Amino acid sequence: MAISFIRVDDRMIHGQTCTRWALEYPCDGLVAVNDLAATNPTLKAAYKNASGKKTFVWTYDEWKEKSGKVLTSKDNYFLITKEPLLMAKILVEDKFVPGIKEVVIGPCNDRDGAVKLGNNQSVTQAEAEALEKITQTGYNVEFALVKDEAIGNWKKFREKFGFK
Repeated sequence: MAISFIRVDDRMIHGQTCTRWALEYPCDGLVAVNDLAATNPTLKAAYKNASGKKTFVWTYDEWKEKSGKVLTSKDNYFLITKEPLLMAKILVEDKFVPGIKEVVIGPCNDRDGAVKLGNNQSVTQAEAEALEKITQTGYNVEFALVKDEAIGNWKKFREKFGFK
């Protein structure tokens, strides 16, 4: 398996991702998909230096071009996006099949128009629609900053956004 863990995290790559989650889901490297980070040399360097692992910071277009190589790699990678909308685009619209069916939602900062679900886990209506699409495609969506402090599955929260 080339994708060992899928995460949405507004900080993308940081200590928890690289140490704590790597204990639960072993990986050889990280692939972060975010146009802003991938096109900003300072941000890209910061993310690449944060992990201590082989790290790729790609634009969405680079991801589309290289995702097949990730799937066929002998190495295991985390797939990370900053927001649920891009993850839905990858998993649902592009029909990318990572070989696993679990998506973990990490930190999503409190913002105007967002509904607070837990500590540092807030979701906008547009993000909720993306999470619903991901779930309807057969993925289990779990909210967890760290594994042993998960606050629940998307099914627990979906009614707050009008989904029955």
